[in-house]
Amino acid sequence: MRPTLRAVLLTAGAFPVALLSALLSTRLWTLWLAYLALVVLLVGVDALLGLPRRRLQLATHAPDMLYIGDPAHEPLSLDLTARHRLGAEVEVALELHDDFVPQPAQKVRVRGARPGHATVALAPRRRGAPEIAAAWLRWSGPLGLWRRHKRVAIGTAVPVVPNTRAVRAAAIRFFSSREFLAGLKVERFLGDGSEFESLREYVPGHDHRAIDWKSSARHRKLLVQNFRAERNHQIVLAVDTGHLMSEPLAGVPRLDHAINSALLLSYFGLRTGDRVGLYGFDEKVRSWTDPQGGVAAFPRLQAASAELDYTKSETNFTLGLAELSTRLRRRSLVVLLTDFVDVVTAELMIENLEKLTRRHLVVFVTLRDPELARVSAAPPHTSLDLYRAVVAADLGRERELVLRRLRRMGVATIDATPDEVSLQLLNRYLDIKRREMI
Repeated sequence: MRPTLRAVLLTAGAFPVALLSALLSTRLWTLWLAYLALVVLLVGVDALLGLPRRRLQLATHAPDMLYIGDPAHEPLSLDLTARHRLGAEVEVALELHDDFVPQPAQKVRVRGARPGHATVALAPRRRGAPEIAAAWLRWSGPLGLWRRHKRVAIGTAVPVVPNTRAVRAAAIRFFSSREFLAGLKVERFLGDGSEFESLREYVPGHDHRAIDWKSSARHRKLLVQNFRAERNHQIVLAVDTGHLMSEPLAGVPRLDHAINSALLLSYFGLRTGDRVGLYGFDEKVRSWTDPQGGVAAFPRLQAASAELDYTKSETNFTLGLAELSTRLRRRSLVVLLTDFVDVVTAELMIENLEKLTRRHLVVFVTLRDPELARVSAAPPHTSLDLYRAVVAADLGRERELVLRRLRRMGVATIDATPDEVSLQLLNRYLDIKRREMI
């Protein structure tokens, strides 16, 4: 229990009263004494009428799980009860782990049997299990002269996992779309692929090379083979977990943006009949999940992606991509989600990607920071602004040089902001399937 600023100012007012008594008349010293007695009385009354610490109780309800980068998750609920007639206005502040974004304090009014309720949004910065350590409560007496403090230990760890909620929402939106389902139907039955689908009677206009002569002789009429786009492709999602991927972008580490995009692509790949695997690496191999087919394999990929941890290691592309190449025994679609700084640091990455493209189709995915474009395009008002704009423009130019070299090697590149990367990756995958590039 501590005195408030009001109490300090009220007590300090006794000094002008005493000085006034000394200047006007010594007989007025009783006025100073009466003022001081009144202040002591008010402070004592405020201390007696104030809400005692033992009568203020706090109950919390934390969400079972949080999704990284999802602002629509369940908040932390706070319920305050005070068995006190006057009650108080309680200021509540949470003591959170560093992996949570700090939240402002909230004021809750409690009185008698009426409990007070508040909600606090939890914004995780990283995956893991950060802890909600405690809640600090602060309130004043009815006269605002005393302030009481209370720390209530919570000690609740909340799991923070990849944003699979966004994956489900996007999947429901796409697979419930008539246009998307129609596209799958066309791909399956009317495609110009290489996988045999069925036989149909020949009509003028059909390709003569598609005539099945043996079946035609058996049925005594001309029959042509109908093909569909090939299924059962092998897709490997190679996720870089090096230190560059731990840097935040739009409030979320780049690694989590990459994982969310990889999970969305894996779900679509499994739904369309392909086999999907996951590969994580930095200075060494961190994770490997064999490509499997069927939607039932998605929880396995989800669990493996949640175990991809943040590291401070430098990414070894020579080791990582060479090891991946030895694990792939058939031509595959390799989606590499990574990041780079400039041409010098990307040299080894380009060299090893060139070797990988000799056997596999590679899609190179990197996240573009929109702040970089904003700084380079902003009009400079000071010399510091000019320096920042020049550096940002140089980084953007070197980034484009690396992407241009990769395109000349036959690598499909995607350089997009976090809001756009998932959609662009999905569109590129559907285009690859339509064109039967693997």
